[in-house]
Amino acid sequence: MRLILLGAPGAGKGTVAKMLTAIDGSVQISTGDILRAAVKAGTELGKKAEAAMKAGELVSDDLIMGIMEERLKEDDCKAGFLLDGFPRTIPQAEALKGLLAKMGIELQGAVNLNVPREVILDRLTTRRTCVDCGAIYNVKSNPPKEEGKCDACGGAVVQRDDETEEAISKRLDVFNEQTAPLVGFYQNEGMLVDIEATSSDVVVDAIKKHVGIA
Repeated sequence: MRLILLGAPGAGKGTVAKMLTAIDGSVQISTGDILRAAVKAGTELGKKAEAAMKAGELVSDDLIMGIMEERLKEDDCKAGFLLDGFPRTIPQAEALKGLLAKMGIELQGAVNLNVPREVILDRLTTRRTCVDCGAIYNVKSNPPKEEGKCDACGGAVVQRDDETEEAISKRLDVFNEQTAPLVGFYQNEGMLVDIEATSSDVVVDAIKKHVGIA
């Protein structure tokens, strides 16, 4: 599969990506992942990105696209890739289109995960994360066996600062302002696959049907 996953914070992009990569060996790629990998590997672009982040600056689109090109050239991407939460803006989408054309890579679609705002708020405000190993829980649907303690490593399970209702509302507002226009961009490109994403299984089945996987 070679897909872009679009959707608001909490829409389930990461969960869906993990389910899809297990099907055909595609790799999940997010901006955060490739930046961290480039910094860790000490590539020239990684060093530039690290300097920007240490200075508290945003990593430029040109730098992100350079790192994205490095990532897409790696062998594991030959089996396919899922871009999780990237691109975030129209300029990034246009730059990605040019990059993929240059590399001779054709996308199979841009999947938009539609989830009502109230569902996202409920999902994220009830989510808890282990401070040590990063395991994710939900106080309603998947609580730790012992309240406040991670089942896997025993670390403290807490609510992240960016997952309070006020913080999430702000994140959704920023998403709607900056990233939601991508839906229109990919619709105009004839690539948009719009899915009601209240269930991860439903989303995965719809994507498999779209790309022709039984």
